[in-house]
Amino acid sequence: MTTLAPPPGTGAPPRGRAAFGFALRRAVPALLVFAAVRVLGVVALALWGLADGKSALQLLSARWDSLWYARIAEHGYGYTLHLGGGKVHSDLAFFPLLPGLERGLSAVLPLSAGQAGLVVSAVASLFAAWGIFAVGDLVHGRRTGVALVALWAVLPVGVVQSMAYSESLFTALAAWSVYGLLRGRWVAAGAFAALAGLTRPVGAAVVAAVWITAAVTLLRSEDRRALPRGRMLLGVVLAPLGWLAYFAWVGVREGSVTGYLDVQGGWGNGFDGGLAFASFIGQRLAGPAFPAGLALLVGVGLVLWLYAAGARQRQPLPLLVYTGVVLLLALTAKGYFGSKPRLMLPAFPLLLPLAVALARMRTVRMVTVVSGVALASAVYGAFWLHGSGPP
Repeated sequence: MTTLAPPPGTGAPPRGRAAFGFALRRAVPALLVFAAVRVLGVVALALWGLADGKSALQLLSARWDSLWYARIAEHGYGYTLHLGGGKVHSDLAFFPLLPGLERGLSAVLPLSAGQAGLVVSAVASLFAAWGIFAVGDLVHGRRTGVALVALWAVLPVGVVQSMAYSESLFTALAAWSVYGLLRGRWVAAGAFAALAGLTRPVGAAVVAAVWITAAVTLLRSEDRRALPRGRMLLGVVLAPLGWLAYFAWVGVREGSVTGYLDVQGGWGNGFDGGLAFASFIGQRLAGPAFPAGLALLVGVGLVLWLYAAGARQRQPLPLLVYTGVVLLLALTAKGYFGSKPRLMLPAFPLLLPLAVALARMRTVRMVTVVSGVALASAVYGAFWLHGSGPP
């Protein structure tokens, strides 16, 4: 794989602290767009709550998975909830980086674990937006980078970016790991991949991106002696450490090599090649919920089309590998199928073909389109959380 050059029109960027400031200034428009969309989403959630009698703060920080993360932050691992039908919900299903950050932040600030989770998510979402911009800017230019961040922010499930969930933290780490690969910064890519592996099970997708990119780079190189093989090897070694460490720790704690998979099985999760999901769609297509089944089928088709469009655009290998593994894990998992849009939220490179098209529009039209979609997304996010919401 050829290392990509700095973003077009930047010349030779400065180094050290000057490079950090330069990169941040370049990303400011994207960060402002992202922040504006997220503020709009929170305002819509709060206004809906005035009529529904539910606090936006509670919806964002004290429901579903956020409660599990907060419990781990406050009491450590060891809580198990026994349900009917053989289901056993263990907190070992949740990776440790987010609750660890919640615990550390709540120890130094007058915040509850859930409130600390909101702070972590807010900061992480901005770093995610910055990383996503950096990738889009590097691959297709600054305007596309801004459009890519805008599209990621206005996704229908974008409200999760503002919740005390781990999606924003994971996406930030994954985006910067992928950016490191694109720039040939192997150690940074491996370090970010290791942290991503401590955040969510899908950290395996970041590890795969590092490993496969390294392997292809070695195979395609005409002069392997010119490669930074030491840094490349270190990045490859670092990448899986977080993911493997947590799997091993759960395995030892559960007394089984497959300990983590057993924990996921207790939640009704696992991987079956997509058979359960296909059956779920088929049941709706064959019954009165036909419109819902058709919408699901169209949604899956759109996701696969976007991935194919990215491949036709000759997206760099790290993007294709990372996105492909995220989609594979999301679409072949069984369990609660309503969570699949949330599971695919970190697959931001899927949006690159749309971002390229959006960036080609005139500025006025681009702003109009993003503003309209952002408003719709904010209303949908408020409806979603006040209704069923993400599990």
